[in-house]
Amino acid sequence: MADSLDEDMAEETVPLRQDLTCPVCRDVFRDPALLPCTHSFCRECLRNCSRSNRKCPVCRAAFDEAQAISNRALSDACDTFREQTSRWTPHGADTCPLHLRPLDMYCEKDEEPVCRGCVILHSTHRLWSLREGVQMCQKELGFKVQIFQKKVESYKKTTHKLSNAIEYIKYQAGLAERQIKAEFERLHKELVAEEARRIKDLAAEEEEKIGALQELLHSTNDDIVAISKLSETLQKQMGNEDLPLLQNFQKLKRETEWTREEPRLTDHSLLNMGKHVGALGFKIWKSLQDHVKSNPVVLNPNTASPWLSLSADLSSVMESSERLVVPDNPERFDPCVFVLGAEGYISGKHRWDVIVGENPKWIVGVCKESVPRKRKFTVSTGRGVWALVLSKGVYAVSTPERTELPVQQRPERIRVKLDFDKGEVSFWDGGTTKHLATLKHKFDERIFPIVGPGLYSTPTTLAPAKIAVHTS
Repeated sequence: MADSLDEDMAEETVPLRQDLTCPVCRDVFRDPALLPCTHSFCRECLRNCSRSNRKCPVCRAAFDEAQAISNRALSDACDTFREQTSRWTPHGADTCPLHLRPLDMYCEKDEEPVCRGCVILHSTHRLWSLREGVQMCQKELGFKVQIFQKKVESYKKTTHKLSNAIEYIKYQAGLAERQIKAEFERLHKELVAEEARRIKDLAAEEEEKIGALQELLHSTNDDIVAISKLSETLQKQMGNEDLPLLQNFQKLKRETEWTREEPRLTDHSLLNMGKHVGALGFKIWKSLQDHVKSNPVVLNPNTASPWLSLSADLSSVMESSERLVVPDNPERFDPCVFVLGAEGYISGKHRWDVIVGENPKWIVGVCKESVPRKRKFTVSTGRGVWALVLSKGVYAVSTPERTELPVQQRPERIRVKLDFDKGEVSFWDGGTTKHLATLKHKFDERIFPIVGPGLYSTPTTLAPAKIAVHTS
């Protein structure tokens, strides 16, 4: 009997509840605010509406949030309604909070369960039974489960790739450390040899200068003995009788005459300290020029195709006998068989030589940084590659129509000149310095040297530059 009374009272409060319901959130007003157009809304609902269009959600009249005043009478009525209905309102997730009826239908558009009283509010929506709604939701959630399962598998593969990348970085670090130590050891040996040469030169000059002075010292001691004897002779003759002294005077003068030059330190008697220690560091560095080389371009192994093998000093590239196990990082070319230079250019003039030898197929030039890495593409200026190409015995530049070049003598060295600011890339026979072709373009991003050596065992090498020391 009590349950029947509660249901009757709940039915009677439905019209009142509708009057106390916010048109936006469809719940009993909370902190209602009244607009100049006389419509009321929850303060939070009104604040959300004012962020978008500042129009009344009911009559579309324009308003300013500052014009909204608290509707205290309505707020009190809502509080009283909540207090009274809480005593007999059926509680549970299976009851409509607006109409207090069982939720026995599902709205496909709003994706929520509704009651019979909500039908008028969803008149343009498609309604289903709860069972049909559950099937629809389960089907959609099933798709999500499949997506997440695929993502889990994809993420697991990614963790495997990341672990491999970590191991590869360790391998790179170990390889680089060994090469650094080997190079320093080689240069250290050259420094030790240079040190030995300089100490040997110093010792030789020391021996020469001391030998010369010792010879002069010995000669001077002999002169002292001779002069002392002459002095004794003169002193002895000076004690003779007057007439004999006068009679022997001329002979005595001739016999005691000393014509030898007085000994002294000559010019350059001392060590040439400027030669041995002056600007010593610079001289040592300059002497090492024959033992070091400078490459205007070195290759970036992180961009190299897995089918390419680079030399330890990153100056040459050739076909790998098998596909290398390397990370599939974004910079790496795959499947295209290319490799980029380690440094990109955004200004200035640059020049480098590529020794192609007798390889029957190659690509040499420059490309923009955004050139595709993970798919095949046609090498052309339209794709952001400005290059000289040899294929099937034909030389051409990488214009979209592949402009052929009449090359009479096969070049074994290709010289690339890049003038970024002028927007020019020119190609020359590095052996004869004969001009082959020039491509023009207004570069708008970083430009990198690119080499496509083809799959051949003969290496394609970036020639070292001549080292010149200039002082001022």
